[in-house]
Amino acid sequence: MRLSYQEQESVEVLEEVVEDDLCDLVVFNDDVNTFEHVINTLVKVCNHSVEQAEQCTLLIHYKGKCTVKHGSFTELRPMCESILSVGITATVL
Repeated sequence: MRLSYQEQESVEVLEEVVEDDLCDLVVFNDDVNTFEHVINTLVKVCNHSVEQAEQCTLLIHYKGKCTVKHGSFTELRPMCESILSVGITATVL
């Protein structure tokens, strides 16, 4: 009578942490702020290039809103507060 056995190898599985809680920083259109003010704010607060800020500003004007940044809530919240502090309507969704 022959007995056979198999060794089981212990394997550690490394899980990649994926940040599921990504949010959007959305800026809304209004009849108060100028294109120049919104563009300058997006360049300063969101580190957009001038061209990117101009494109976002056109979308805000014609579509009523635009997602100007993606990221975690903790990253976007201070940006949103900075945008709000200069009189532009924004929120983190």
